[in-house]
Amino acid sequence: MKKLFKNTYAPVILLTLFALAMVSCSARLDEPQENNNFAGGTDFTKTEDMILSIVGVYEAFQSRGWEQPLLISVRGDDVNSGGLGDQQDFTETDLFNYNKDYWMYNSLWENVYVDVISAHTGMEQITRYQEFADDAGKALGDQYIAEAKVLRAIMLFDISRVWGDVFIPESSNTAELLDVTAVPTKNEVMQHLIDQMDEAMPFLPDMRPNERTDLPGGVTRSTALAIKALASQELKDYQAVADATGQIISSGNFSLFPDFYELFKTPGKLSNESILDLQYSDFGQGEGDREGHLYAPYGPQGWTPAVLGASSGWGFYEPSMKFIKFMLDRGETVRLETSVLFTDRGIAELQTDPAYATLPAFVSNTTRDGDRINDYARALFASGKHYLPSNQLISGRTAYGSNKNYMVIRYAEILLMYAEALTQGASGSSLTATQAVNLVRERSGMAALSSVTLDDIVDEKFAELGMEWGKRYYDMLRLERYSELSYDGRTFSSDKAFLPYPQGQVDQFPILEGLTN
Repeated sequence: MKKLFKNTYAPVILLTLFALAMVSCSARLDEPQENNNFAGGTDFTKTEDMILSIVGVYEAFQSRGWEQPLLISVRGDDVNSGGLGDQQDFTETDLFNYNKDYWMYNSLWENVYVDVISAHTGMEQITRYQEFADDAGKALGDQYIAEAKVLRAIMLFDISRVWGDVFIPESSNTAELLDVTAVPTKNEVMQHLIDQMDEAMPFLPDMRPNERTDLPGGVTRSTALAIKALASQELKDYQAVADATGQIISSGNFSLFPDFYELFKTPGKLSNESILDLQYSDFGQGEGDREGHLYAPYGPQGWTPAVLGASSGWGFYEPSMKFIKFMLDRGETVRLETSVLFTDRGIAELQTDPAYATLPAFVSNTTRDGDRINDYARALFASGKHYLPSNQLISGRTAYGSNKNYMVIRYAEILLMYAEALTQGASGSSLTATQAVNLVRERSGMAALSSVTLDDIVDEKFAELGMEWGKRYYDMLRLERYSELSYDGRTFSSDKAFLPYPQGQVDQFPILEGLTN
């Protein structure tokens, strides 16, 4: 959301700046002469401004640094780090050689926790507004607090999957973390998130995010259900997964966007498939205000764009040869074309294997939108899911991927999670596992299956969700299919599942010293 509300809610930017000030003022909250005006002049009697607090939480949630999703997702067998360049420890992380002093580790940990604390700040502000609100205002405040809990949950979910045992802040007072005597285990974090989603759901609107008119794309009850399902999946509580995903399916609110290729581009923004997106916008203008994610790390270093002047990328994120061959072996068409940008050098390398000497016509260094992906040193391929065709850039904007949303959870994943849960022994009444899988396959032009096994679903998730938020990597950890992660010279073992705690955080929180996560 960020400045998607720029005309009405411009002051939201200040809210994140007030977070630290509010912590220092917390001791004064009970002073009658101060309780209507503190933290930089916030007047909590102006209950119409309560929306600014939740917009501030969205602002924090969507302020992802470019390194955060890359570090979360680079270790799967669907993707490689781009070789060469100035981020050698990023490449080493992809090879399961970890450096606790690497700046990306500390940045991911620190900045996600800053944003989690911002969510607590927002919730505390909303509670103060509720003291002066009428019944309708109190109810709206309850909804906003529930939304903040959902955004806080997905952030804690991400860092717990990366590090395992992590802190669970309970307020905006970060000093409380210094008094922690035991770091919550990953399982405890996941159960906490499940409990939080159960608390939040009754207060959330029961609709698609794109149906919300107050905060378009904001979280809904289905977003909370999806996070509950994800956390339950990490706990291998497959009946809970089936129950939560089944509720989303049975709601009838969601459907798959019909065009897989365009799903990841402008036409797919906030589609009926979207359950949670990071939202960005150029506001339809070629200059001036812009809110965007830095997509350059995903893009090819060299290209000849159909629209001259469109910037290229850095080449840090490469679909793996293993993934490409897997997709070719399955006869994938649109999902492969969408997921991978090919260079001539990459195609030639692929064809050195006699089994792939003849390739489908869509395997080309020129996309269907006319952008030519030139050879470059760092990688053979680039991620198509993070690509926005240059002809979809708003005239005047040149940044790679400008105006592109970043999808976090989509309905296709819900269908596949539901199907997996059923093959893992759960029961469900929404669909059969085969029906759920075939919905996903049909959208991609793949033939229907007469029945499905767990292996079928694992493969379907690989094909459907490759390059997205490390979903493949974390599936392989959960299913203990470690051999899949030992590929192209890599050797994975279970002790490499989690990153080491950043040294900067160990120095600040000695309880992390020596902790085996």
